[in-house]
Amino acid sequence: MIAGASELFGELYGTSAMRAAFAPRARLRAMLAVEVALARAEARVGVIPADAAAAITAAADVDRLDVDAIAGATQHVGYPVVPLTKQLAQLAGEAGRYVHWGATTQDILDTATVLQLDEGFGLLEADLAATVAALARRAREHRDDVMAGRTHLQHALPVTLGYKLAVCLAPLLEHLERLRTVRERVRTVQFGGAVGTLASLGERGRDVVVAIAAELGLRVPDAPWHVDRSSFADAACTLGMICGSLAKFATDVVLLMQTEVGELAEPHAPGRGGSSTMPQKRNPIASEYVLAAARGVHALVPLLLGAMAGDHERATGPWQAEEIALPQIFVLSSAACAQARAIAEGMTVDVARMRRNLDATGGLIVSEAVSMALAERLGHAPAHHVVQQASAAAIESGRPLLDILAETDEVTAYFDRAALVRLLDPARYTGEAGAVVDRVLARASRAIAHEE
Repeated sequence: MIAGASELFGELYGTSAMRAAFAPRARLRAMLAVEVALARAEARVGVIPADAAAAITAAADVDRLDVDAIAGATQHVGYPVVPLTKQLAQLAGEAGRYVHWGATTQDILDTATVLQLDEGFGLLEADLAATVAALARRAREHRDDVMAGRTHLQHALPVTLGYKLAVCLAPLLEHLERLRTVRERVRTVQFGGAVGTLASLGERGRDVVVAIAAELGLRVPDAPWHVDRSSFADAACTLGMICGSLAKFATDVVLLMQTEVGELAEPHAPGRGGSSTMPQKRNPIASEYVLAAARGVHALVPLLLGAMAGDHERATGPWQAEEIALPQIFVLSSAACAQARAIAEGMTVDVARMRRNLDATGGLIVSEAVSMALAERLGHAPAHHVVQQASAAAIESGRPLLDILAETDEVTAYFDRAALVRLLDPARYTGEAGAVVDRVLARASRAIAHEE
């Protein structure tokens, strides 16, 4: 469980700010905020006396609660709302008779969850926006630094580091917008009483819902959503996608940090990513925890999807699974976002190593450029065959592709050695890489301006 791991692993599995947002006292504080909003709203529309609402507000202090007693009673009752409201009623004195008036347990739990998720979304948005800004800076800085593009872990065609970073950045821009959208969707009050009809409040039910929403700064739903768990599932899926895209970025960092590649590295400090036995090691520790957190989130998302299939007007099990999954999803997502931010802001790049690796295959990485140029004379299939045969000869002999091509009659009939040198220049065969960077950076600038 995350709580146990945090004692040893600290921020690696979740930031302290996010842990605090979902800690037991934070949960109780959010429930108290909903109870206070309920009392104030009902006083505003004339359901309970104003002085009762004032007394309830004054009594709703988490520091005055016996948290251990609430936890113990929760084991018996199944939910913390009953023991919480009992203590709040006692603290409120005579006004205690009006605590939780017309509400049901799920009203308080759901709306309290909304308040906690809103705080959590704010924390994630800050880290994700910072990661976007850092990747944008790096993509701009390395827009034209050529490196090997790889497919199936093999050299494919030249790309640029700016392009590679822009490809990682583009989905994060989508996710940033998606995060803001789902945050607003989740910010909706839930208050419906026993089955959602608010029968206990008579004709004042809708007025109370509107007033509670105003107290908490939340949206008012058209219908109670106590059996519609789609907004929470949407939140979980959104974080799952964010973590998935961050995991792709982290995977590339891990691969580029391999000793045999060495083109990029995580920010380093003495002892960071070290080994207990090998003094030389600098392991991709931040990337590893992005990947671990992402896998944890992806394992938990199905619980939220399963919670959507609730029975009748109060689910027997699916809804309760949210209490397991949502806090962990947010905490793990905070780890992924924070670690990815650290990588993006502090990673080091070895441009010279990128060039050496690019040249390691003796020009084979640009064989397509020769094939396409020759195709204009011979047609695609014959040209591809000629260059494929030349590439095979280069691989078998260990000679540069340029030398093999310069000895191939079907090639020299159209291109002299100088023309072949130009065709085999990787920097001349990056296609739309620069344009991709520019388009993504233009969108990133708008996203960053929105944050500011």
